[in-house]
Amino acid sequence: MTKADLIDEVSRLAELTRKDSEVIVETIFDSIVRSLRVGDKIEIRGFGSFRTRQRKPRVGRNPKTGDRVEVPAKKIPFFKPSKELKDLVNSGVSESAPAPSAPATPAQQV
Repeated sequence: MTKADLIDEVSRLAELTRKDSEVIVETIFDSIVRSLRVGDKIEIRGFGSFRTRQRKPRVGRNPKTGDRVEVPAKKIPFFKPSKELKDLVNSGVSESAPAPSAPATPAQQV
């Protein structure tokens, strides 16, 4: 789903104009970004939480030339889904998709 699809879905479900739905979606995204920038954690019960994680500086390699490159420390956004969201995403998976078979152990191979 793209941002445009999300706006269309909000417009359809909330019976709002597309412009009003766009303002709502943009406001939510802007609020999340603004909170993450200042280091706040966003928790949406039943959905998940957003926070930032700090990455340490490190030495990387340029894949083209092989030269060493200093990669600075930085904050990255991180999303952790709630248990409810995980359960909703996985509900019905066992009925619709066959379970992956376990690899054969050496004793089972003939």
